[in-house]
Formats: sequence, C-alpha cells, structure tokens
Amino acid sequence: MGTKSESGTLFGIPYNFERPSIGRLLSAHWKPGEGMLVEKPFGIGYTLNLASWRSWVALGVAGALLYQERSGGSDDSEAVDIDDDGDDEPVEVIVED
Repeated sequence: MGTKSESGTLFGIPYNFERPSIGRLLSAHWKPGEGMLVEKPFGIGYTLNLASWRSWVALGVAGALLYQERSGGSDDSEAVDIDDDGDDEPVEVIVED
C-alpha cells in the first residue's frame, strides 16, 4: 500500500497537512511577487496574500459590509418592513376568476 502525501493538489486545489511552523505561516501570507491569493500554509485551498493591495481592498470591503450589517443596515426611508407594521389582524384576500 502506498504512502499518503502530506501536500499536493487534488482536482486543482492545493492541500498541505505538514506540521505548520511560525516561519512558514508568516512567509505564506506575505509574498510580494505573487497575486492576491496564495496557497494555504496548512489546510486546503487558498488564503489572502497580505503583500498585495488587492487583499487589503477585499478586507476593507468585507469589514465595511460587516460593520453595515451590525449597525442596522441601510437608513433608506423607502424600505418597508412587512413584518413590523403592527397589524396582527387577519387579511382577507379575494381572488376573481
């Protein structure tokens, strides 16, 4: 029976289950010559390359969306919440043929 590889690719997705070290973790997230995404130093898939300005833009957008969600969403006066109208009475619906 063959030995299992601790790193490689499966269906084009990288994986690495070698024991992580601090140096490898730090160097994997800071690669100035690479693109926005780099292979994870431990686990399956990709992670953000913090040396790329695009990663910081993506983090900023994600942070802004999270802030907006937690602060109550939009302040649109036209937005109507159907469930919060205060009427708990039944509604009669008439359908004509």
